[in-house]
Amino acid sequence: MKGSKEYIAGYEVLTTIGYGARSTIYAVQDPKAGQVYALKRVLKTDPEDQRFIDQTVTEHHVASRIDHPNIRRTHRLIRRKHLWRTTEVLLLMELVDGVSLEQQRPRTLVETVAVFQTIAGALSELHRVGYAHADMKPSNVLLHAGDEVKIIDFGQSCRIGTVKQRIQGTPDYIAPEQVDRGPITARTDVFNLGATMYWCLTNQHVPTKIPKADGEVLLRSRKSLRAPEELNADVPSSLNGLILDCVASRPEDRPDSMATVAGRLDVVLHQIDRADTPTAGAY
Repeated sequence: MKGSKEYIAGYEVLTTIGYGARSTIYAVQDPKAGQVYALKRVLKTDPEDQRFIDQTVTEHHVASRIDHPNIRRTHRLIRRKHLWRTTEVLLLMELVDGVSLEQQRPRTLVETVAVFQTIAGALSELHRVGYAHADMKPSNVLLHAGDEVKIIDFGQSCRIGTVKQRIQGTPDYIAPEQVDRGPITARTDVFNLGATMYWCLTNQHVPTKIPKADGEVLLRSRKSLRAPEELNADVPSSLNGLILDCVASRPEDRPDSMATVAGRLDVVLHQIDRADTPTAGAY
């Protein structure tokens, strides 16, 4: 503390933004430069907390390696130790003033597809440098400053081709290979994004394999998967087909890259634009 102000690692705490499983996120300011950041603080109070420390380290390791306008930047990782053991990590990040896609969906179909295309483009760049996000979902997309998009939370990211020792992912968006502990690839992110698009447009979730605490796996019947266009009449057939391709159970049946997904979304946008453009003589 300096006076009545609170400081963490030399940064002045402005407010508390939110809380995670083992973390607190603050808005902080560098008192010398005046720059405002988000600061994630993760405390290790139990051996089980090590995975949250590891995820924060991973987030910085991945996000600091890519400079893209639609991926939240991380600037600095601070480790605090006691008797040579890490007891706390602090992650200094770009402050994004916005709401998540889970909290507020775009108002129109065009805006929604444009957000999807932006996400696909950013993930394509992430894949280009050799990493998969591995936890793409509505709460990990922030919308701010009108229509600007930021992908956040790279704590579960990994090198493309990684086989994880334990199941990681979010049940309603998790790809089959994540549950089966298969290789994580660009097509894993394609599935996660497809499941995100499905939810945004239908308000329902794609049936997925759900990991249980006892290690068993519950498989929601794929027969219950309804086409997006059946649940939302505004979904054009081209977008309907893309989403269903993205959430195919087998990775090899999905689009081969995020660049392909972005390209198909661009076609969808042009089709919507043509459909909304009055023809000559129309009133």
